[in-house]
Formats: sequence, C-alpha cells, structure tokens
Amino acid sequence: MSVTITEEIFGLAKNPFTKVPEMVRRFTMTNQNKMSVSVIQLGAIIQSVCMPDAYEKIEDVCLGFDDIASYVNAKHAYIGGTLGRVANRVANGSYTVGETKYELTKNFKDTYQLHGGFVGFDSVIWEVARKSDIMGITFKHVSPDGHEGYPGNLTVTVTYWLDNQNRLGIRYEAFTDKTTPINLSNHAYFNLAGHNAGFKGLAEHTVEIASKRIIDTDDDQIPTGEFLDVDDTVFDMRIPVLIGDRLKQFDNRLIKGYDNCFVVNEGKEGVNLIGKLAHPPSGRAMEIYSNQPGLQFYTANNLPDEEKGDTPMIGKECSHYRKHGSFCVETEKFPDAVNHQNHDFPSIFLNPNEKYNHEVIYKFVVEQSWKCCCNNK
Repeated sequence: MSVTITEEIFGLAKNPFTKVPEMVRRFTMTNQNKMSVSVIQLGAIIQSVCMPDAYEKIEDVCLGFDDIASYVNAKHAYIGGTLGRVANRVANGSYTVGETKYELTKNFKDTYQLHGGFVGFDSVIWEVARKSDIMGITFKHVSPDGHEGYPGNLTVTVTYWLDNQNRLGIRYEAFTDKTTPINLSNHAYFNLAGHNAGFKGLAEHTVEIASKRIIDTDDDQIPTGEFLDVDDTVFDMRIPVLIGDRLKQFDNRLIKGYDNCFVVNEGKEGVNLIGKLAHPPSGRAMEIYSNQPGLQFYTANNLPDEEKGDTPMIGKECSHYRKHGSFCVETEKFPDAVNHQNHDFPSIFLNPNEKYNHEVIYKFVVEQSWKCCCNNK
C-alpha cells in the first residue's frame, strides 16, 4: 500500500498581489501507518500532522487552524508557514553588495525585516505544480523582481512528501534571473503530546541538538557576527535534556525561552541527523535531518501569555495556543547572513544559472521500549 493523497477545498483567501479572492485547497497525504499530513496552498502551510502514539491513539501534533480567517488573523505567528524570500532577521532592513545598497521593507517595528517582509512566502497563494502519490505535493511561487526590496524574479518550489517510514520531507528549490539572497524555512509549531497539550505537554519533552555553537545575537536578536560555545550553558543539548527544566533557567534572561540558531552539520555534507525531540509519556519522537548549517530552535515564547492578559489564540478544536506550549525546528542558513559576508557565515546569495537546494526530513517514530502493562490504560 502506497501513500494516498486526498484533495478538498479549504476556503477562500485574498491574493495579496491581485487583491482577488482565490480558492485555497488542502491536500492530505496518508501512509499505511495511520500517519497523515495536510498542507494548504496559502503560505504552503503545514496545517496538520496526525500520528499514533505507543497505544495507537492518534493525535494531531502540529498547531494550526481550521479556516483561512484564523491564519490571516494570526499572521504574526507564522503558524505552519513557509518563510521567504529570507527567513529570520535582516538587520536594518538592508544589505550592501559592492557599491550597491539594497533597501528592503522593515516589517518588524520599522527597524528590521523578519521572515521576508510584509508579504512573505507565508502569505501568498501557491500554485499546485504537481500532485503524485509517489512524489508528493509540489507548490510553486514566482516572487517578482523588487518584491519586499529583493532583486530578481525568483521561481520557488516547495515539495512535501510522506513515506511509510513516517518521514515527512520538505524539498525547497529555486532559480533566479538576478543575484538575490534566499534562505527558506518552515515555521511549523509542534507538540508531540498533541497540538493542544500546552505547556504541560511541552515541558515533558526531551530535546537533543547536535551543536557545539550558537549564533551570538544582541538584545534585538540580530547576530553580532560571533559564535558562542554551548559548553556549560543552557544551550548545550548534545545529550537529551528535559525542556521543562531548561525553560526554568530563562527566568532571568531577556528572551524567555529558546529562540536561537544552532550551528549544525559542521564539517559534514549532505542530509544528516541534527536533532531529536521526544515525548516519553506518549512514546512519540521526532528526528530532524537536514543539509542546512543552521537550526533555529524556538519554544513559542511569543504566543499569548493568557495569565498576563494576552488575547487568546484559538486553534483547531477550539484549542488555546499559548506561550511555551509548542516548539519550532526551523532548518536554515544563518540569520542576517547578508550583513555578515566577511564572517564565518555561509553565503545565502543565489546567482542566475544556480539552483537553491534545501532538504529537511522530519522522521516521526514511536518508541515503545519503556512501555509496560501498568501504563496501558
């Protein structure tokens, strides 16, 4: 039995370029292990990831919404969205190549650009380029020359695939007709206890990241160009650590939780295992494989803090999505790399006749070695 794909109408969304409402479709890939992944044309968003636990109970482990309006209203959180043309931050919303300075849009407090600008790739309606049970779903978008300040017409495809090994793959490819920066990623929020399990569920996770350095940043989370060793810090996760214990150590820090780019794949080529998160009570675990040099690990620090009076964010099944109730694992090149061309930051520039290639695989597994009859309720 192969992976099957179903298709349905998800809703109407306004095209940000034409201002005309367009139909948005949802595609659901299902494998023989009762795992399913749904993606939608708006933002090439991952809308759900459903999988069984050690006791065959199926939960959706990816945060999302059941309607277009909710995605539009929560745009600032980038729930499940594809990030581009340049994911993460660009300091001062500008960069210089030779004698030419490029002024980008500044969509974050009018000080810098975040995740591609006011209309990033998370906000556009992607064309369906291909649908295949074997090859998955391929979305396509042409980002026009000058959009959000970036040079060149950039043709991007994002392919989602699922197999019977419970691997969810994302393949990003792009071509340009002018030299342009590009750094794509995905902003899916996960909680392996269930999308609605909140802080209690997240706190029960363990996290492991194969990294000995992180990108140093200032108080605005803009890279300084330096690296910090993780030795003897809260960022050392080379062996599994409990997220709940680690988050307590951020109480006296400016940033209340993880939102850091970890340096991974040092000295390696190709797609490699760079991290793993596990939720022992359910047996669910998630391994992250990528060919990228960076992994932004984020613990949803900016989702609503209802205890302090923040307006609730209501997700699927009327769930409340809260601060520290989920995590993101965004594979990418380093933040603000356009402004650190002379540092030890891999280039994010794509030239004509070159191909951008970014691979990431999320492998979902069920670990049953701890399971015993006394837990089986």
